[in-house]
Amino acid sequence: MVNAHTPLMETLTDLCRLPGVSGWEDTVRRFIAAQACPWADRMETDTMGNLMVFRKGRAAGKTLMLCAHMDEVGVIVTGITGDGYLKFDFVGGVDRRVVIGKSVYLGEKAIPGVIGIKAHHLSKGEGQKSVPAVTDLCIDIGTDTREQAEAMVSLGTVGTFAPDSAVFGHGLFQSKAIDDRLGCAVLLELLKDQPACDTWFVFTVQEEVGTRGASTVAWHVRPDAALIVEGTTAADLPGVPAHKTICKVGSGAVLPFMDRGTLYDRRMRAMLVELAQQNAIPWQTKEMIAGGTDASAIQRSLGGIPVAGVAAPLRNIHSPASIGALSDFEAVYRIAGLFMEEFAKEKEI
Repeated sequence: MVNAHTPLMETLTDLCRLPGVSGWEDTVRRFIAAQACPWADRMETDTMGNLMVFRKGRAAGKTLMLCAHMDEVGVIVTGITGDGYLKFDFVGGVDRRVVIGKSVYLGEKAIPGVIGIKAHHLSKGEGQKSVPAVTDLCIDIGTDTREQAEAMVSLGTVGTFAPDSAVFGHGLFQSKAIDDRLGCAVLLELLKDQPACDTWFVFTVQEEVGTRGASTVAWHVRPDAALIVEGTTAADLPGVPAHKTICKVGSGAVLPFMDRGTLYDRRMRAMLVELAQQNAIPWQTKEMIAGGTDASAIQRSLGGIPVAGVAAPLRNIHSPASIGALSDFEAVYRIAGLFMEEFAKEKEI
């Protein structure tokens, strides 16, 4: 079993517990900046809120950009009822089926609340079988009147799922926001060593609402290529046909060839595959075209930037408790580190 007390896992656990809904990544950014500061040759934050950390390479030549996004999915308050309940919508893509009865924490004061719905025995017919609309859900923060609720929150207040995390079973880790705090943790560990070539370690904002932060960073950094470190959907659950599982938790790092937003650079992906095979690192690819990452925005910048991706498979992604394997996290970290070294030697990318 992979060690649950490595620096990578300790950093990941700390990151997952922080609130960082899209557009409100400040707490995560401050944590990452503090961790990165001792190793950074230069550190910048742009107007969008992207954090860019530069490390000078051991040799002059190309510039590589590694990307991970800081933001997570969450909720945002859109209304307050007369009896003190909060109406809300989701920030980013969230499966409505998995949030009923789940705890959330709202605003800077982390006001606790619980997502609720009309009791089952009061629903009739199809209402007992269908997935509820978000308009049928509410957040209970323990108030009895609109005035009480308004004294605690306002419209536009955002919230995250409860920051609980744990290692369990045979080397699995569960938490909110593993997508993409894992990528952030990997980048933080990788930047501790001087890279082979000039490298920007970029922590982006607002990926979950349309890769908005990544749309600006490439223009600032102007890299020769970019590697996106991510979490990705795994549907390896009972009753799911093999060809629809996408990828499997515990089967290694995911090296995608395509998703709904990007066709990944063939040369860079081939390099990743070869490095994994040469170093006996378990890897897999997606067996369905699904999902999307910051790569889509970066690839379209500056007239085209070569991009590749490496990701950890996650069950229940974008939920109160995603699940990933420690062994997959380690595989992602190792492949990304090997790629940094090999990229500096490659003349054709």
